[in-house]
Amino acid sequence: MSFGVRAGILREGSSLVRSQAAQIRSGGPGTVAQKGKTLLLILLAVPAVVLIRALRPLLLVRFRSIRSKTIGHLAINPELYLCERDLGIADSRTFDIFYMPQPVSNRQLEKMWRRVLRVSRFANELLRVSRWFPWHEHHAIPKPWDQDSHGLLARAPVHLSFTAEEESLGRANLEGIGLPEGAPFVCFHSRDAAYVNTTYRGKYGDIHDYRDSAIRSFGPAAEELAHRGYFAIRMGAVVEEPLNTSHAMVIDYATRHRTDFLDIFLLAKCSFFLGGTAGIYTISAVFRRPLASVNWIPLGMAPISGRRDLFIPKKLWLRKERRFMTFREIFETRIKGFPAPTIGFLSESRHYEQLGIEAIENTPEEITALAVEMDERLKGVWQASEEDEELQRRFWPLFKGRYSDVKILTRIGTDFLRQNRELLD
Repeated sequence: MSFGVRAGILREGSSLVRSQAAQIRSGGPGTVAQKGKTLLLILLAVPAVVLIRALRPLLLVRFRSIRSKTIGHLAINPELYLCERDLGIADSRTFDIFYMPQPVSNRQLEKMWRRVLRVSRFANELLRVSRWFPWHEHHAIPKPWDQDSHGLLARAPVHLSFTAEEESLGRANLEGIGLPEGAPFVCFHSRDAAYVNTTYRGKYGDIHDYRDSAIRSFGPAAEELAHRGYFAIRMGAVVEEPLNTSHAMVIDYATRHRTDFLDIFLLAKCSFFLGGTAGIYTISAVFRRPLASVNWIPLGMAPISGRRDLFIPKKLWLRKERRFMTFREIFETRIKGFPAPTIGFLSESRHYEQLGIEAIENTPEEITALAVEMDERLKGVWQASEEDEELQRRFWPLFKGRYSDVKILTRIGTDFLRQNRELLD
């Protein structure tokens, strides 16, 4: 190791130790205990990292922090990592250790990941100290994808499972919220600002509010599913308003019964999930439950790899021209000075506002039509006409340019295309 490298390591280590010591001196008893533990772990991590570097010719040890504060990342990132390993995309000859920053968004999901991944508090300090050394990138697990844009879920097995005790607890919990044993049920969810504002204390609430939608728009779909024999379970950890329904088979679980355990059990066992882009949908995806995705935006990031999945997007209204953008315009309009390559990938509310674009929520009728299509497809009674197939054939070439190497298995909602043919021009 060169003199410059040793000096850099000493500099980084000394700076970190000083900052931790300063926080210990200025904090109360709780801070003293917490920072003292962190400081001890950092000091222990230094020789551990040196040993890990020495072992690299024989065994490559890697680290990464899991984004555990939001449930979408906590669900999908580890699953896609494991799918990559199963499919031989990622190097399986490594010894990987993960760290989950606290507090996590869901304790049950954390518990289940700990059963299949190596998770250690010490990995955070190992990762931190590793960055002081040259070639630290070799010891960092590559950042997992946030979406299944490469069709991994369709090609790999489910990695999470419930224990026998959890299965028994889950069945008892379902009965406790009013579901008879063996009754089919659908989970549905509408994204609003309440969860993000609570989790991040209002810091990021308006960045993605173009993805929000009103829960009342799901009421007719939930009641239609109930007429078809399903219990309809409204999901959500923190929600802005209750669901207004009097139907006995539509249950506002989010405001009456919610627990970390039952969140995961319901989404893993439902007949299908009906909802938008909020991260909660990824739990059903991880368990390979069918997805009926509504209010999807941005269109370029729509789910494409689920054989039984359906989706419909939000439409984009041009305020000045007083018209909707066509799908071709969404995918092909390039915008200078914006991080997205085209309008189909805009990911912040302010960008839509700057361009004079309004994201229009799906109507209750559109959501209900998609729910009915999913129900009938799963029951094997759905009938699509040749005209419907032609509309599908016209849509997907517009979409596929971004994913030329992936087989598209998902379908856009049939009734949505029938009612919006002009968007295919």
